[in-house]
Amino acid sequence: MMNQELITRDDLQQFRSDLLKDIHNIFLKQIQVCNKPLLKNSEVKKLLSLSESKLQRLRIRGLLSSTKIGGVHYYRYTDIEKMMEGSKKI
Repeated sequence: MMNQELITRDDLQQFRSDLLKDIHNIFLKQIQVCNKPLLKNSEVKKLLSLSESKLQRLRIRGLLSSTKIGGVHYYRYTDIEKMMEGSKKI
């Protein structure tokens, strides 16, 4: 007879949490290696004096790209600069 193990929802939730943390750490290490500064959602809102909805609209319209990891959006500073330069030309 084979031994069977039961996996609970709590086990899966813990696995998910651990996996997201691992991916997040790998991502942050890559950022440091590439030496490309990234800003979190809250930092971009403060920097540009934007509301959450306005920043979301910029993402949806493709005017500002982001990478989402573990529920947190990250933005390259260079992308923010490019967006701002583009808005000055209008």
